[in-house]
Amino acid sequence: MTYNINNKIILVTGANRGIGKALVESFIEHGATKVYAAVRKLENAAPLVEKYGDQVVSIQIDLADPQSIFSAAETAKDVQVVVNNAGIYTNSTPLSDNAIAALESEMKINVYGLIHMAQAFAPVLKANGGGVFAQLNSVVSMKTFSNCATYCASKAAAYSITQALRELLSEQGTIVLSVHPGPIATDMGDAAGLTEIAEPPTLVAEGIIKALEAGDFHVFPDSMAKQIGAAYQSFAANIIEANMSEG
Repeated sequence: MTYNINNKIILVTGANRGIGKALVESFIEHGATKVYAAVRKLENAAPLVEKYGDQVVSIQIDLADPQSIFSAAETAKDVQVVVNNAGIYTNSTPLSDNAIAALESEMKINVYGLIHMAQAFAPVLKANGGGVFAQLNSVVSMKTFSNCATYCASKAAAYSITQALRELLSEQGTIVLSVHPGPIATDMGDAAGLTEIAEPPTLVAEGIIKALEAGDFHVFPDSMAKQIGAAYQSFAANIIEANMSEG
């Protein structure tokens, strides 16, 4: 199933900086009618609202606060595309003193937040004809790096949930995307020590748009992601995206 974002209404979490900001800007440039810039603090979206006027509407979502997510779904009843971009990152190995605390916080935002987003917005997307639910999962959902193993574990869990959502939401005509960026030039990329090899966040936005037009499930937008995606392609096609029963 293919999809064009032209004239569509879109919601992006974590919209005030990094990949989220690039998503908002790219979607508008590609013809989106309106973008809900979902942020924890409404004032953080002010520069986007100032730049784009009525095309950007700030809305409060904190992935750690389920009530804020469900309240946003009540407000954004016209949304047709949801991109869950927000997440948190910790440099923590399994042997770090803070390993359990790091994993707990990353699971709360990166996984439980995803589940709450899907629960809140799936009925909205269904009511508006199906639409799209896209989840930012990262290449570390497939390949663990020891210095940020707890983050990798949370993203692997999020990828697993995304696969389930692909199957479940197809029943209501909703397209699900699993987006797997590598090193991207963001504050999170800097925190991970990836500044020198990071690529522009616009690649993620362009990758999502191209994947929707092509009817793809996985999105591998940058150089490292494409390398991993090429190696993963056969497994993805024959296992992840194949119709297989539990029995």
